[in-house]
Amino acid sequence: MSARETSIDVVFEGGGVKGIGLVGALAVLEERGLVPQNLAGTSAGSIVATLLAAGYSATELHDVIIGLDFRRFEDRRWEDRVPVVGTPLSILKDQGIFEGQAFYAWISELLAAKGKRTFRDLVHPDFADEERYRYRVNVIASDLTAHRLLVLPHDARAFGIQPDDLDIALAVRMSMSIPFFFEPVRLVDPLTGTEHLIADGGVLSNFPVWIFDSDGEPAWPTFGMLLVEPDPKASLGSRIPEYQPSKRWLGGTIGYVKSLVQTMLEAHDRLYVAKADFARTIPIETLGVGTTEFDLTRGRAEALYQSGRDAATAFLANWDFAAYIEEFRRGKPHSRRLEIAEQLHSAGAG
Repeated sequence: MSARETSIDVVFEGGGVKGIGLVGALAVLEERGLVPQNLAGTSAGSIVATLLAAGYSATELHDVIIGLDFRRFEDRRWEDRVPVVGTPLSILKDQGIFEGQAFYAWISELLAAKGKRTFRDLVHPDFADEERYRYRVNVIASDLTAHRLLVLPHDARAFGIQPDDLDIALAVRMSMSIPFFFEPVRLVDPLTGTEHLIADGGVLSNFPVWIFDSDGEPAWPTFGMLLVEPDPKASLGSRIPEYQPSKRWLGGTIGYVKSLVQTMLEAHDRLYVAKADFARTIPIETLGVGTTEFDLTRGRAEALYQSGRDAATAFLANWDFAAYIEEFRRGKPHSRRLEIAEQLHSAGAG
């Protein structure tokens, strides 16, 4: 096959420790000879995308992540260890329970092992003169202060940082900063002096499959990797624990807020994703694994990895790029939102 026939772009959804499933799907793509050109990801998806862009193979990523003890990232300062009030004090003082420095050190070490430090090291040689595709990876983060989506490294300019000079590990640290769990990264706008809090990209866009789209017919496909809950029809409320103020009100409230944030990041309404995006999406069942299940066993991790492999295998068995182009990129109107509305209207009329 030609380079054009084997080239793909890949966008990885966020999902905390569930990102292990992304690596399993990636392994199948690699075994089929498909070569990612442009990569993007949010939160856990940004970790996978960035390490892949840095030169790690799917096999190496399996070895790195499967045996990882996620609890090593639960780094705390002195105030976090104060009995009873430590956790709420940390949230009030630093807007997060964990420091994020342990994660930053871990990802920095992995990148350094491949000779990568700043985004200058991730410039794509074939697209160096094209602003949109200049870097092998785009990392999605959320500017909570300005209420805007950040696509890094491009948007680093807003903070007086040239994209080439942005620390790769810092960008990933921003993208994976789950609210309340990890402290946000603080950046200052040099023009206004305003401090901006940068957090998990999933707050604003957990599945940016659109990021490489352009007008007309694409030269090669973009595949999205989506982490799917075992029962996507379950209501949002059913996934948030009951608030019990009579039982350790402080701890109960914190647990409630943490669960609410986790559910917010997970429960994006797939009904309103464009049909064309579903057609190019690999849906990976997460087997009930939680976003912040840091005590995940190796057995559960291997099962999640296999779930990703199974999903990619099933997807590729039916994928037809030419058919996708004909159906979705040659002017035919498609609206999943309108279709759902029509179905609901028909059901109500019946």
